[in-house]
Amino acid sequence: MIKSSNKGFYLEHKVTTKENFYSIGRLYHTHPKLIAAFNGLDMAKGLSLGQSLNIPLTDTNYSQAANLKSGVPVYYVSGEKEGLMTVSNKNNKVQLANLRNWNKLSGDNLPAGKKLIVGFLITNEMQDRMVAITEIKKEVVTPPAEEKKKDVAETKKDEPEIKKEEPLVVKEEQKKTEPVVVKQEEKVVPSSAGYFKTFFDQQIKQSPVSKENTVTSGIFKTISGWQDRKYYMLIDKVEPGTIVKVTNPSNNKAIYAKVLSGMEGIRQNQGMDIRISNSAASALEITEQDKFIVKVNY
Repeated sequence: MIKSSNKGFYLEHKVTTKENFYSIGRLYHTHPKLIAAFNGLDMAKGLSLGQSLNIPLTDTNYSQAANLKSGVPVYYVSGEKEGLMTVSNKNNKVQLANLRNWNKLSGDNLPAGKKLIVGFLITNEMQDRMVAITEIKKEVVTPPAEEKKKDVAETKKDEPEIKKEEPLVVKEEQKKTEPVVVKQEEKVVPSSAGYFKTFFDQQIKQSPVSKENTVTSGIFKTISGWQDRKYYMLIDKVEPGTIVKVTNPSNNKAIYAKVLSGMEGIRQNQGMDIRISNSAASALEITEQDKFIVKVNY
């Protein structure tokens, strides 16, 4: 079940035996340092059995695209007097056509308590785990013939229809919902400055630029940014999700990058103030692979 806070959308996860930041990060396709930062935790102190974690939903592990072929459904439960437009506005303004298609809806009116798919968690490991749990339940529970037919009929009634040519989509376990805060719809910026420029402009309207530093930077590798121009960075003492303007002083080219997490405590980061994604470095026309100087504003 999708939830929301002032940090953004997230899912709840309860720590089980032998789980740590890294295994949970793989499960949700999220960097472990981002999970720690989102929850205000110190990775060095580890996790406790039964501890509740909030798992951030980001561009790397959550999609609301119409052409999605697989993923674990993420749900929202409608409240009193909520129509489909309200549900869309409360869930990143997901397209109404997608909501109708995913949930097999013929109209926009909804009863209170209606469980709706509003997006998909993109993670192969979670899909494999959910499939395994489903198979175990099939082997252990074998209802009588009449009850089994009834269960199958009810299941088909409740579950969204799945097209034959598409892979099976496994549902995420339902949890109680909480009110969801409206999130501004992201708009693609067809500029070399990057996808997040519009968000930077909105950000400085609420909190004017107060930091302007010349720093030593390195590069981390990611598949993001080469086509969609979504640039990312690592920096200490800056809230994850903050948009930072990064400028190459040698040619004055600038991009806008979203902060994923900090760098503190990782030996490979010694001597560096920040790291930017390899696609960001390419957009800035930086050729050095080790260390280089950039300016940051936020």
